[in-house]
Amino acid sequence: MSTPTNDALTGFIAQDFDAMTIPGLDNRMQAIIHQVRPKLEQLGRTLAPLLSDLCAEPMYPHVAKHARRSVNPPDDTWVAWSRHPRGYKAHPHFQIGLWSTHLFIQFAIIYESANKSVFADRAAAELASIRASLPADYVWSKDHTLPEGIPHGELTDGQLTDWLARLKTVKAAEITCGVHIGRDDDRVRDPASLLRTAEAAFRTLLPLYKLSF
Repeated sequence: MSTPTNDALTGFIAQDFDAMTIPGLDNRMQAIIHQVRPKLEQLGRTLAPLLSDLCAEPMYPHVAKHARRSVNPPDDTWVAWSRHPRGYKAHPHFQIGLWSTHLFIQFAIIYESANKSVFADRAAAELASIRASLPADYVWSKDHTLPEGIPHGELTDGQLTDWLARLKTVKAAEITCGVHIGRDDDRVRDPASLLRTAEAAFRTLLPLYKLSF
């Protein structure tokens, strides 16, 4: 399988990341809609065939609309891919998105997913394999609304076990894992590098996705 290419795809530049700090809901949403969202939509279309092949099922792109917001502007935005054509939040999914500080490429299973217990049980049973297979600089988080997380190399077995137990028992619990790339990194600006980086990350994270079913 070759790395996807798309001549129309453009990378993310400083103004895209700066859009996430524009004051006010309306002004920030206008910047996201007109400046950032078209790039996410293009990424979604370009990478959907790759993810469909990797996951051995159709994977559909969904760009965040932030439709529920009425006061506070979003601090990050993203495109997500799931097996469901009508949405992603209720399903294990992959994401590419950006905060003002960095771009993220990650696997996510959030509080709305009915697969949380399945993933928690299977991931706990495969803890040693997960610990061995993920790069040390991949970042785990138990709150997708915060930009920071804990690098895999710093997260202990006990912590990860506790996070998985919480994922199973706490309704609002969630978990994400993936790579964070600084806004000034060449990989986010160059479309070919971005696609190669995304493909490598998706391949690395695929075993987590497969534990969700």
